[in-house]
Amino acid sequence: MDWFTASDYWLTRLVFQRALAAVYLVGFLTAALQFRALIGQRGMLPVPRFVERVPFKRAPSLFQLHYSDPFFAVCAWAGCAVSAGLLAGLDSLLPLWGGMLLWLVPWVLYLSIVNVGQTWYSFGWESLLLEVGFLAVFLGNDEVAPPVVVLFLLRWILFRVEFGAGLIKMRGDECWRKLTCLDHHHETQPMPGPLSWFFHHLPRPLHRVEVAANHVTQLVVPFLLFTPQPVATAAAALMIVTQLWLVLSGNFSWLNWITIVLALSAVEFPSDPPSVPGAPLWYEVVVLAVAALLVGLSYQPVRNMISRRQVMNRSFDPLHLVNTYGAFGSVSRVRYEVVVEGTADDVPREDSDWREYEFKGKPGYPRRWPRQFAPYHLRLDWMMWFAALSPAYAGSWFGALVERLLENDRDTLKLLRRSPFPPDAPPRFVRARLFRYRYTTWRELRETGACWERTYVREYLPPTRLTGVAQRS
Repeated sequence: MDWFTASDYWLTRLVFQRALAAVYLVGFLTAALQFRALIGQRGMLPVPRFVERVPFKRAPSLFQLHYSDPFFAVCAWAGCAVSAGLLAGLDSLLPLWGGMLLWLVPWVLYLSIVNVGQTWYSFGWESLLLEVGFLAVFLGNDEVAPPVVVLFLLRWILFRVEFGAGLIKMRGDECWRKLTCLDHHHETQPMPGPLSWFFHHLPRPLHRVEVAANHVTQLVVPFLLFTPQPVATAAAALMIVTQLWLVLSGNFSWLNWITIVLALSAVEFPSDPPSVPGAPLWYEVVVLAVAALLVGLSYQPVRNMISRRQVMNRSFDPLHLVNTYGAFGSVSRVRYEVVVEGTADDVPREDSDWREYEFKGKPGYPRRWPRQFAPYHLRLDWMMWFAALSPAYAGSWFGALVERLLENDRDTLKLLRRSPFPPDAPPRFVRARLFRYRYTTWRELRETGACWERTYVREYLPPTRLTGVAQRS
């Protein structure tokens, strides 16, 4: 069938696949380096405890069949190896069916991780990587031109990502409609980057322009993805520029990068396509069957988008084949941070020698400038932002974090920038306090060298010792 493939997009497919493999690699690397403290056998939310109460059909995963920390490590590092192979073009050296199976491997492995990852893997970019990764299985390799229907479905995902995000903003916080959200967002976002302080101090009229441009990019431009070239390429390029602006302004894990990867699938790169044989019949049947399945499953995300009670970042099936997306439907006006401290004193007093634990990415000491970590995902740091919004967000894991700090647990301390206690001398007590953070002004920065100013608000967790660790409700 001549209409089945689009030979002009062979370079588009190549760029898309290599970029997607890079995002997969970051995802697996994040899992391999952090899992023991988060979901390992002695983690804050252990996988064995999760699979005891959640059946396979609700959370399909290899770890439903068997779990041990060494087995998880093998799966995560295997995912890194396969992703690196795909990044290097290994799939192009295999027959069509072999390349498809190779792309299926990281999808199965990452699905297995996400479905047992619990709170630590509840972010929208996890489902987005799985939805995009599933479609990549059917995009083919050098033996066949890219299937038109798969290219269309990739644009359909991009449309839902952008348009859904735009709708959730217009229906949510009024500051999006008043064009004032960026007066606060750069200061209160989950994890600021090294340039976020400067973005916050841009002139307010420019913030209004930023918000208005965001509305155009998310509510108007997505429709242009389904127009003929070169308009579709121009629309995708505008989305890429917008995402790069977000990359500069904060640390949003790989959300911006996977969105850029999706946009690349709509860009038609000028090239001379190679001569390839027509697609085999079995491949056409498989691709069309999968496309029909995904179109049918898209009913739920479409229904959610047009609903007045639109929700963000939800999967509608346990395989994460179709999902709904969106971010920052509401924007915080004030930034709070949970500061965790420990003391070696036998009796904890206010004047005791309380030493602060330093996290890698979340704001801590006022003079410490934020660093760039994205696309790498610091899961604990992100959840600490949610914990500061409400203790309810930390109810399932914060007590376990305190317990691990009291034990000087090696794997937990690896998630931090620095522990104030030597490995052989853990603290006797740990406490947590809530502070209000704000960016300093230009004058304050020059005078103090501090990018943050913080003010004590209240106690978050009273001094707690290892025996009888109590979780604050």
